[in-house]
Amino acid sequence: MKAYIFPGQGAQFVGMGKDLYDQSEQARQLFEQANEILGFRITDIMFSGTDDELKQTDVTQPAIFLHSVILAKVLGDDYKPEMVAGHSLGEFSALVSAGALSFEDGLKLVAARANAMQKACAIQPSTMAAVLGLEDFKVEDICHRVSDIVVPANYNCPGQLVISGTISGVDKACELLLEAGAKRALKLNVGGAFHSPLMESARVELEAAIVATNIVAPVCPVYQNIDAKPYTDPQQIKHNLIAQLTGAVRWTQTVKHMLEDGATSFTEVGPGAVLQGLVKKVDRAVPTSSASITTA
Repeated sequence: MKAYIFPGQGAQFVGMGKDLYDQSEQARQLFEQANEILGFRITDIMFSGTDDELKQTDVTQPAIFLHSVILAKVLGDDYKPEMVAGHSLGEFSALVSAGALSFEDGLKLVAARANAMQKACAIQPSTMAAVLGLEDFKVEDICHRVSDIVVPANYNCPGQLVISGTISGVDKACELLLEAGAKRALKLNVGGAFHSPLMESARVELEAAIVATNIVAPVCPVYQNIDAKPYTDPQQIKHNLIAQLTGAVRWTQTVKHMLEDGATSFTEVGPGAVLQGLVKKVDRAVPTSSASITTA
C-alpha cells in the first residue's frame, strides 16, 4: 500500500517550486492563481527571495502548501494515494491531495491559519525545544511537573519529541530533561509555541473559517495529527483540524498506524526529505522516496 506524506513548516528553502513552474504549464497556472488569491506574488519570494522573507510564518506555510499540492497535481496519473498524512501544516496539503479540500479553499485556510498563528505568537513570548534521547513518557511527566505552560508538541520519531510553551516553561523543562538523561534539549528558532494552549486564540479564529469551508470525503483515509488515526468523515476531519492547532502532532504514532494498516512505502510530496528521515527512525526497513516530475 502506497502512503504519501506531506511536510510542515521548516521544510522551506529559497528556490522551492521553481522547477515545477518552469517545467509544467499546469503548475504555472496554479502558482499564478495562488498569487492572485493571496494578494501578493508569493512565487517571487519562493523562487528568489531571502531566507528571512521565506521564514515569515505567513509566507512559509502557504509556500510549503503550494509546493506540495501543486507537485501532487502535476504528478497526474502517477499520483494514486491509498493513504495520506501530513505533519502539522502538511495535513492541509494531504487533505487537498486526497480530494477532501479544493485547491482554492485549502490555500485560503492555510493563509488564515498562518495569520492567526502569527497573531497568537505576538500575544505572549513563547518558544519550542527539541528533546533528544529520552522516552516520550519521561518528557510528558517532566512537562506536567513544570508550573508554567509547557507541553509535548511534536512526537517526531522515537527519541525525538519537541516541547512547546512559555519561554520560562520551556527553559525549566529543558533543565529538568537534561538532568533526567536527555542527550540534548535544544531551543528552536521559532516565533512561538505551536501546538500548545498558547495557540488558543488562533484555534478560535481558525475554527470559524474551517466550519464555513466545504470539506468532502477524501478518496483515501487521511491520518490526522490529533490522534494519528485515519478519517474519511468530513465533519470529523473538520473537528480534528480545529483541534490540531492546540494539540500535539503525533507523527511517530501516525507512521506506526499506517504501517499497521498496510503501508509498504512512503513517498514525501513537497520540499525536502525531513519526513523520510523520521519514517526511517520508526522503521528502517520501509522504502521511502521523494515525489518528483520527470517530464514537462
